[in-house]
Amino acid sequence: MKVLSVNAGSSSLKFTLFEMPEEKELISGVFERIGIENSFYTIKFNGEKIKKETELKDHKAAFELLVKELINNKIVESLDEIAGIGHRIVQGGSYFDKTVLATEDNISIVEKLSSLAPLHNPAAVVGLRAAQSVFPNATQTLVFDTAFHQTMEEEVYLYPVPYEWYTKYAVRRYGAHGTSHKYVSMRANEILDNDEARLITCHIGNGASISAVKGGKCVETSMGLTPNAGLMMGTRCGDIDATILPYIMEETGMSAKEMDTALNKQSGLLGISGVSSDSRDIEDGIKNGDERCILAQKMYVKRIVDFIAKYYVELGGCDAIIFTAGVGENSISTRMEVMEKLACLGVKPDEERNNVRGKEALISADNSKIPVYVIPTNEELMIATDTYNLAK
Repeated sequence: MKVLSVNAGSSSLKFTLFEMPEEKELISGVFERIGIENSFYTIKFNGEKIKKETELKDHKAAFELLVKELINNKIVESLDEIAGIGHRIVQGGSYFDKTVLATEDNISIVEKLSSLAPLHNPAAVVGLRAAQSVFPNATQTLVFDTAFHQTMEEEVYLYPVPYEWYTKYAVRRYGAHGTSHKYVSMRANEILDNDEARLITCHIGNGASISAVKGGKCVETSMGLTPNAGLMMGTRCGDIDATILPYIMEETGMSAKEMDTALNKQSGLLGISGVSSDSRDIEDGIKNGDERCILAQKMYVKRIVDFIAKYYVELGGCDAIIFTAGVGENSISTRMEVMEKLACLGVKPDEERNNVRGKEALISADNSKIPVYVIPTNEELMIATDTYNLAK
């Protein structure tokens, strides 16, 4: 069965087509600048990457071009071969704890939750509607970033604010990156041959979150009502003193929207370094002796270590620590700095093993009390797996 994983943005459409249940990736790519001038798309298959410039007036046009590419490249003979399409949805609120069929009732809930993910949920629905029109016979599913975290207890996901904010406005911790945390925790359980393993999964990219997972279920996660909670990230501040907001607004006259932009797009590594939100640029700055890059990296690592230590206590110990996502999979120095600061927990890095990028590997020493792994995430495969299980 052929299953398509889709991640639609307001002006983009990422996709990967799998042959299931073999989990064979057939083709992947992204359509960019949809509805904007100078639109283009890239596709990757058979080890080749092809870029084409073309007009993409909307997401439906992107799906129609995708069908042409699939047929022209003999990946499918007709669009009916694609039995399922899984759509990544950022915010499912407390309504969904698993992947569901894209019924009209479920889609209406996704639209209702748009206020919690204004940049993501509306775009995902646009992509879904386009897919329905181009692939009318395929089973369409909704795969939620928040679903994996719905196993958190009430005392974990509630904030110590007026209780009415929760009952009236749904203010609570939802988390994000759930599909990634689920995938790497499942893989870690396989590696450890322990379905009840206590894991700390570190999804460290431009956006970043850490989760405590026990027996395959999320116990706690660092992101909150929105993705701007927990860790310091590329451009997001993460956890800060809430009273900073009204203080700076009064001092500067900034509006709520301007403050939101500052905290989400001008903070984090970018805000401290003044150089870049990209970890690679920060590392280059450190090599050149840039003091603000050095400071940014120290703050970045400290917050990762803080959450790992917190979740170690929360879980009552730890059977493995997992690094994944862009920085987690590729930044040798960041992983090393984190592991070195966890020495009091018995973590012992292995420099040679840690010299790896983008590959699954044990990166701690044999005598490390907690094994540390790099496990590349595969959210697209997780989406395809859930969709396959529903479509079959």
